[in-house]
Amino acid sequence: MSTVPKAQHCNSMAEVRQHIDALDERIVALVAERSDYMTQAARIKQRADQIIDLERVEYIVARVKAQARSLGAPPEILEATYRAMIDASIVYEQRTFDKIHAAKNHAGESA
Repeated sequence: MSTVPKAQHCNSMAEVRQHIDALDERIVALVAERSDYMTQAARIKQRADQIIDLERVEYIVARVKAQARSLGAPPEILEATYRAMIDASIVYEQRTFDKIHAAKNHAGESA
């Protein structure tokens, strides 16, 4: 696993906030990229009951908690963050799946 740079020493809350804001920009870009994969998953899956995979959810949570521990980060923050992100991703994927498959069904009726 690659090493992650440690936070820089800050002398003011303004510095702390500046670094957090910069990290948030990177995090948002990564979540946007992850969401694109959720869109692809919705396109690839053939049935709505394939959207929720509890075994996969638990695998992801265990994996990020282990990564957090190895980096000295609080695993409970990563677990809570990922569970919330996964829940929101499932809702997003379900909506996307419904749109994609409704369009396919509508196209099939028009043919």
